[in-house]
Amino acid sequence: MSSPEPSRRNFLKAVAGTSTALALAGNVRAADDAPATTAEPLRAKPLEKVRVGFIGVGARGSGHVAQMQTLEGVEVVAIADNHEPTLKRVVANASKGGGKPPAAYGNGDEDYKRMLERDDIDMVLIATPWEWHSRMCVDAMKAGKHAFTEVPAAINLDDCWQLVETSEKTQKHCMMMENCCYNREELFCLNLCRLGLFGDLLHAEASYIHELRSQMNEVPHGTGSWRTYHYARRNGNLYPTHGLGPVAQYLGINRSDRFDYLSSVASPALGRAAYAKTHFPPDHQWNKIAKWNCGDMVTTIIKTALGRTIMVQWDETSPRPYTRLNLIQGTKGTFAGYPSRLALEGVTGATHEWTEGDKLEPILQKYEHPLWKKMGDMAAKHGGHGGMDWLMLWRLVYCLRNGEPLDQDVYDAAAWSSVGPLSEKSIASRSQSIDVPDFTRGAWKTKKPLGIIS
Repeated sequence: MSSPEPSRRNFLKAVAGTSTALALAGNVRAADDAPATTAEPLRAKPLEKVRVGFIGVGARGSGHVAQMQTLEGVEVVAIADNHEPTLKRVVANASKGGGKPPAAYGNGDEDYKRMLERDDIDMVLIATPWEWHSRMCVDAMKAGKHAFTEVPAAINLDDCWQLVETSEKTQKHCMMMENCCYNREELFCLNLCRLGLFGDLLHAEASYIHELRSQMNEVPHGTGSWRTYHYARRNGNLYPTHGLGPVAQYLGINRSDRFDYLSSVASPALGRAAYAKTHFPPDHQWNKIAKWNCGDMVTTIIKTALGRTIMVQWDETSPRPYTRLNLIQGTKGTFAGYPSRLALEGVTGATHEWTEGDKLEPILQKYEHPLWKKMGDMAAKHGGHGGMDWLMLWRLVYCLRNGEPLDQDVYDAAAWSSVGPLSEKSIASRSQSIDVPDFTRGAWKTKKPLGIIS
C-alpha cells in the first residue's frame, strides 16, 4: 500500500497520537481495571477452505498473495490497495492460471472497509505502512475476520491494548506475522530450548541490524515514502520484533514468563542526514528535514518477571552487515547466530570455544525442528527469505483449517510491539526503566509455553 498525501497526513496524526499515548502509558488499562484473561489459547472453528482478503500488496504484500496461492485449501478472494498500478498488477498476476480474478478495491485509503463488508472472507492479511496496522486489524476483527498483520502490530500502547481487547471480544485471531520465528535456525534453537538442553535459560540477545538507507530513494511511492518519516520524527527501538520474536518464544514470554520493564539508549542520529546530503539535491524534501530524531543505533535492555535479561538492538542506517544476533544462553550452553555457532555441554564438547560451520551441521540435523523436517524442503522450494515466509503462511493456514491455536497470538503481538513506544518513552526520560504492561492480565503465570510445533 502506498503513501500519498492523505496517508502522510494520517501518519502525522498517528505520530501525534503516539506521543499522547506515551504520556498516558502508566494509566492505560492497568491489570486490575480489566477482567482476567483466560490461560486457554484461542481456538477458532476449523475452516475447510481459508478465504483470504489482502490489504496492501506492495513489495511485501504481493509476495504474500503469490505464496498463498501455492497453499492447499486457500482462495484469494479480494485485494485492496490505494495505489492503482500496484493493485492492477497484483490482481492480474493472481488471475493467471484461469482462476476467478480476485475483487479489487482501490478507491482511496479506506476502501478496504468496503472489502471487509464481504461475507466470503475468513481472514485478512495486512501489509501496509506501520501506522495503519492496528486500525486495520481492529476493523477486520469487528467485521468477523481473523486478522494477520505485518510487523509491528501497533506503534503506541493504546493500540496494543485495543488489539487485545478486540480479539478477546470478537474471539477472532489477531497475529503479527513475525516470519523470523519460522527460520530454520530459530526453529532449531526453539527445539533445543524445549528439549531442555540449554538448562535454565538466563539471557538472550536479539537485533534487526539491516542497512536500509537506500529506501530513502523510494520517494513518491514505496517503503521509503512513509518509513523515512519515522526516522525523522521518532526516537526509539521502532522495529524490534524480527530478532525479539524468536527469543521471546525461546523464553516463554507470555507463557510462563513476561517482559517486566525495559530501558533504552540511542546513539546520535547522523546517518540519514548524511545520506540525504550525499544522494539528494539541497532542496529535496529529505534535506529539508531540520532534525533527524531517531538514533542510528538503539539498544534496549529488557528484564523479565523471572529475572532473565534480553538485549534488543535496532539499526537500519549504519554501513554494517546484516544480523539478528539470535543469541540464547542458559546454564548448560549458548547458541549465537550470524554466523551460527554453538557451545553446549554434552553435545559440542569443550564449551570455551564455538562449534560452527561444517562441525555444526550434523548437530543441526540431529536436533532439527520437527516442523522444518516436515516442511523444510517445500519452504526452500517456494522461498521468501530462505523459506520462512512460505512456512509461516503454511503454518497459519494449517492452524485455521484444523482449528488449532496459532503459534503467535494477540498477546505476543502487543507485547513484542510495545517495545517500540516504551523505548521511546525511556529514551525521552534519560533511559529510565519503564514498566511493560501485562497484556495477559496475569494469565502468563499459567499459560503453557509454545510447544514443539509440528
